Amino acid sequence: MFKTQQADGEIHEDQLLNFLVNSLDEEVPLNFGDNAEIDAEDIYEVLVGACADGTSVSTLCERSEDAPHENSVLYHLRTKFDLETLEQVGNTLLQKDVLDILPEQVEVVSDLHLRPYYGDEDDTDGLYHSQAKRGTTAFHAYATLYARVKNKRYTLAVRRLEDGDTASSVLAEFLGLLDGLDLDVKAVYLDREFYDSKCLTLLQAHNHAYVMPIVRWGQKIKQELSEGWSRVIQHDMTAKLNGHSWTVEFPVYIDCTYQNGRYDEHGVARQATPLTRRSSTHHETLDTTTRNASVSRRATDSPSKVSRRPRHRIRSYGCCTSW
Repeated sequence: MFKTQQADGEIHEDQLLNFLVNSLDEEVPLNFGDNAEIDAEDIYEVLVGACADGTSVSTLCERSEDAPHENSVLYHLRTKFDLETLEQVGNTLLQKDVLDILPEQVEVVSDLHLRPYYGDEDDTDGLYHSQAKRGTTAFHAYATLYARVKNKRYTLAVRRLEDGDTASSVLAEFLGLLDGLDLDVKAVYLDREFYDSKCLTLLQAHNHAYVMPIVRWGQKIKQELSEGWSRVIQHDMTAKLNGHSWTVEFPVYIDCTYQNGRYDEHGVARQATPLTRRSSTHHETLDTTTRNASVSRRATDSPSKVSRRPRHRIRSYGCCTSW
């Protein structure tokens, strides 16, 4: 499917795709009968091509003149892959060369990805069910863990999600993985799906600085984010597991900025950042913490522009940080 271009000192798309196909073929061999119309290389060419194009196997097979039929590819994907083994091999390949080029101290990021499924409701085995979003409760779901160095991402692990998985169970696996790597984790950045008491407990137990958006659960935090100016408050969440309960406490930094008409909105945007420190050898200044923790889906102006009481509607946002 891909033609190799003669080397000219640069890396070309077809060379990269061929490298990926060959690597997968070596690490995850597939066995086909003597009379099979396709082989492992055909399967991996379709997979790599679909990933590179950000499309589906079916779409790629329909658009490509020399690709095998989509039903043949999908059949072999369903019958010849052990997903758990594939995940382990894939993560090993991801870490194989990356760990050699990362600095000793890195920031790591974890995200949960939910891709909506709109197919047959009776054919959802292996999918992840969650609260309704974009018109469905069934998703192709996975979690990612990657290192961030100079605004570049280096993927360390990908974890497929199924029913029964929770944000805290995924985070526990990722934190265990980080403990086993020869890396000094400067901070962990997470999305709002990880904002719960169990995840906060895990992060504090592993003594990691962290940043994540706040979810406005409870009247107390809603009230705090609806009034006032930049300040620090104390907040807590209660966790329950197997009949036991405990309280997770953390300070929250609330930063107020004017929106000044951005996205057709006015008033004050409040960014809240729960903060608990690592050990003293890893302390950072509060100014650096607040700056790094300004995680919001909307851009805001600098705090220096907050100089008078707003005349327009107030919007508030939250994000959770521990440093």
